[in-house]
Amino acid sequence: MKDKTIHFRYLDTIIALYTAVLITSNVASSAKIIDLHIAIFGIQLAFDGGTLIFPLTYVMGDLLTEVYGFKIARRAIWTGFAALVISALMFFALNALPGEETWETYAGTAAYNAILGGMSTGGIVIASLLAFLTGNFFNSAILSRMKVLMKGRLLFVRTIGSSVVGEFIDSFIFVSIACLAGVFPWELYLALVLTNFILKLLMEILATPFCYLSVWKLKKAEGVDVYDRDIKYNPFGFG
Repeated sequence: MKDKTIHFRYLDTIIALYTAVLITSNVASSAKIIDLHIAIFGIQLAFDGGTLIFPLTYVMGDLLTEVYGFKIARRAIWTGFAALVISALMFFALNALPGEETWETYAGTAAYNAILGGMSTGGIVIASLLAFLTGNFFNSAILSRMKVLMKGRLLFVRTIGSSVVGEFIDSFIFVSIACLAGVFPWELYLALVLTNFILKLLMEILATPFCYLSVWKLKKAEGVDVYDRDIKYNPFGFG
């Protein structure tokens, strides 16, 4: 079945929510590191705030790929990428402007840099962009291919299986670059990689019932169920 883009009722809404969650998760990643005082194999499970939010982009990416196909998911990924670039530039511009005197006394540039500096100075931005692009494209392409090979069966196997690959790549790239850029200390490297991956995968599993219900309703409402046969999984496209 050929994919359609003109008459979809909910596609724009999903992409808008996808982009909003993506930007929010990146701000949260820079804003706070959380420690629940739980350890696995002696590694303390500390994680940045975005870890609780970012997995939702994978759930939405699964919805887009499963219902509308890889090309539509690719459009959403590049839209999210553009939104991240714009938000980073805005935070950078704000940081360059002089702070008001009263604001400096109770918050100030130092607080701004501590919370949002990574979002505007390159560390979190580079880590997020590269991790986001690579992980999401792997997730979408694998899910798309598995759908064809498995003839649309066992959705939970396909969403979780593709997420194992995509989210591990995402976590590894994000934490590695963030540590290299000095956003996170190297002492937290293993804890952040492990915790990011475990929590993202756990949230994907917990979201499976929601994913099933949403896929079923979307396919019924949109009248579409795309199988990506004979396509090239080229990430550099917007069609």
